[in-house]
Amino acid sequence: QDQLVESGGGLVQPGESLRLSCTASGVTLNHYAIGWFRQAPGKERETISCISMTMNPPYIYYAPSVEGRFTISRDNAENTVYLQLNRLAPEDTAVYYCATTPFAGCTTRQYDYHTWGQGTQVTVSS
Repeated sequence: QDQLVESGGGLVQPGESLRLSCTASGVTLNHYAIGWFRQAPGKERETISCISMTMNPPYIYYAPSVEGRFTISRDNAENTVYLQLNRLAPEDTAVYYCATTPFAGCTTRQYDYHTWGQGTQVTVSS
């Protein structure tokens, strides 16, 4: 059964960093474009980043709210996609999810994503 597991979340202070991991079992991640999403309390889930199916160079998207602070990357040998979160702020507090889509070039439409992880909590607070 295809399964994604997010990890790496936690409680950090403003300005600090975290690296989130999206690890797969039953699915080879380099066969899919991968998206990262987050849902803050009381808010709708938003698409924050995606990376295309393995290309050279890959197509990458960042939401304006995270561009310049977050970095998405793949490690095909580890079957893992990472999201590096830098200069975190309280408004980044949310549950972060990864998901796969068969669309090669990545998509920001959440309904295009078919397999989702359970999420990892990121809390930014002083």
